[in-house]
Amino acid sequence: MLTLWGRTTSSNVMKVIWLLEEMGLPYERIDAGLSFGRTATPEYRAMNPLGVVPSLVDGDLAMFESNAILRYLCTAYGQNSLLFPDDARARARIDPWMDFQQTAVSRPQAVVFQGLVRIAPEKRDWTAIHAAIADGNKIWGILNDRLGRQDYVAVDHFTIADITFGVHVHRWLNLDIPGKIEQPNLSRWYDRLLTRPAYRAHVAGPLS
Repeated sequence: MLTLWGRTTSSNVMKVIWLLEEMGLPYERIDAGLSFGRTATPEYRAMNPLGVVPSLVDGDLAMFESNAILRYLCTAYGQNSLLFPDDARARARIDPWMDFQQTAVSRPQAVVFQGLVRIAPEKRDWTAIHAAIADGNKIWGILNDRLGRQDYVAVDHFTIADITFGVHVHRWLNLDIPGKIEQPNLSRWYDRLLTRPAYRAHVAGPLS
């Protein structure tokens, strides 16, 4: 049995839950992080040295880093799946976009979401938030342009690259963000994601 450590309100945990549900894999989830604690214990740090979520345990294997977990699940349990095909060249069309999400989207997205949702209004750093919104507009604009040429992020069908961005686009499109630029292709892609039951059930919920 796969064991996933992490709270359901974490975008990185959502990625893993979404994929597990898409693949129909049985798993147990244990709440960890923020108010649930557990991530500072020596036992947890042995699984995840950063003390963040998610962590995935599969037998004697413990993994951290959400995108690495997605790749592992597809490699171990989804052979020949279109989500992350076995062919090296096919994977090479997906991998860069997964890294793009981590390196380009995560930082500004976190500043905007934390600033507008999890930080009290009187404590918000509006200089940092506005700078992150400007960065977000540019980065989501790159994806919007790409989605004007194809229906999904990496290739012409749904892959785990869509999962990495999909957890964030729900927040970006549904938050009341001052100065946010409308991105019609991004919105149409989001509507396509909403047709997936696992996305609706585990990602597209209340913003908290």
